[in-house]
Amino acid sequence: MSVSTIEHNRIRQSFEGVSSVWLFGYGSLIYKVDFPFLEQRPAAIEGWVRRFWQGSHDHRGTIESPGRVVTLIEQPGALCKGVAYRVSPDVFEHLDHREKNGYLRFGTTMTFNDGSQEQGLVYIATEDNEAFLGDAPDADIAHQIAGAAGPSGRNDEYLLKLAQALRHLGDDDVHVFTIERLLTS
Repeated sequence: MSVSTIEHNRIRQSFEGVSSVWLFGYGSLIYKVDFPFLEQRPAAIEGWVRRFWQGSHDHRGTIESPGRVVTLIEQPGALCKGVAYRVSPDVFEHLDHREKNGYLRFGTTMTFNDGSQEQGLVYIATEDNEAFLGDAPDADIAHQIAGAAGPSGRNDEYLLKLAQALRHLGDDDVHVFTIERLLTS
């Protein structure tokens, strides 16, 4: 089921007096950069793993046949690689709409490749949102992704573009690459 988080995100953080904000992207925000940014840098966040556990009823699937997209799941000691963007706060009007199906903005510490750190925001779909699908066997996830499509395109395209972007970042995401292998074999 699709439930909009747009208004909830608008009240979560105040951007009053702020000229720029760091945003961490770990899924489609890595390869589909449809928003202006002031700076872009590879980064990582600690204590999180990327998982295809969020349903997509509005972009890569439908209400009747939801796709699967990534969210972050807490895992002590883990490191999730992605891309950090320094953006103007007005960009969140677009991003809140794009990430509206269950994703909320949370604060996070991002570590850049040079070891420096910045505080920023990240969109996470937590397990208490109505579109959360949760864990499933990798083969079942691959099968669901293979059969889903929505207004933003086929779900397998999302997976394949994400896998390509992660390789470009030098990330070895076992979860994503296992599902990719199952999908393409």
